[in-house]
Amino acid sequence: MQKVKSASATITRRTLVAGAAAGAAALAAGPAEAQRCPPAAPRVKGPPVFRDLDQVDIDEGYDNDVYAFNARNVGERRVYNNRIAQSRLAKPDRFRYGPSEIEHLNVHRTARPKAPVLIFIQGGSWRGGARAQQFATYAEPYVKAGANFVIVDFADVRKTGGDIAPLVDQCRRAVAWTYRNAAAFGGDPERLYLISRSSGSHVASCVLITEWEKQGLPRNILKGAVLGSGMYDLAPVRLSKRSSFVTFTDAMVQELSAIRHVDRIHTPVVIGVGAHETPEFQRQAREFAAALKAAGKPVELIVAPGYNHYETGETIGHPYAVLGRAAMDMMNLNRG
Repeated sequence: MQKVKSASATITRRTLVAGAAAGAAALAAGPAEAQRCPPAAPRVKGPPVFRDLDQVDIDEGYDNDVYAFNARNVGERRVYNNRIAQSRLAKPDRFRYGPSEIEHLNVHRTARPKAPVLIFIQGGSWRGGARAQQFATYAEPYVKAGANFVIVDFADVRKTGGDIAPLVDQCRRAVAWTYRNAAAFGGDPERLYLISRSSGSHVASCVLITEWEKQGLPRNILKGAVLGSGMYDLAPVRLSKRSSFVTFTDAMVQELSAIRHVDRIHTPVVIGVGAHETPEFQRQAREFAAALKAAGKPVELIVAPGYNHYETGETIGHPYAVLGRAAMDMMNLNRG
């Protein structure tokens, strides 16, 4: 049996492939569980713009608020819990990873020496990458379990002329900076992991297809990644109302759709999605996991019953729920 090893944990290919198969079977019925709020009024369906989806379908498929009645409540919980976490954690170290003012990252240190490092890439429709101070609530369980937690700030796509490529480039450079400097803040550069949510998972998937060896870095610089509720093919996203603030081009769709470059991925991947997310987000997760599996890559697909898009992201800060549990297990921190 072939195994994928890291310094801290062993993930077997059989386990990952079995997980993907089970997840895919569960997810096949997932879109039927998506709960549009309020239920759609009867309408005459327009001409298809992507597969069997018309313009309304594709717009709603990439508008998470349509399928998440409690988005505001989840946001309020994060603000509340973040204040508590900030009061209980030491102030993070803030480092510059690049020349522009936005190119900083926060490092929440653990007391454990030479500890694993979990790098978090934020979501927010590519418009929320400058909020590192808002995610101490995600950092707290990892810091206390024995991992350093790094939060990357990066540009708002509205300030890059609608181009996502600079955001991807910044996050790639942040990962490289973390690898080169981990030892200086007590981290182990050989145990770097990635976690993300929503549009942050799109960016994270592009980080995974980076050809690190061209920068003189290890091809497997990242020992594992947990991608929550992401988009891995930009072709349908381009057709949605997100094109009002993203300037999609043929080149962008080709280069920044990770599903088209699975051969470049050398990192075990866990893909998570909520069973109450939009049908399109569920399809993106299912098809990316299937593509990785078909390419023989170590992948696990987790379909979380009862979770919508925002609730799935919230579990990054919960060590015994969906994304948080996956990250803790990947770093071998959920010990019995």
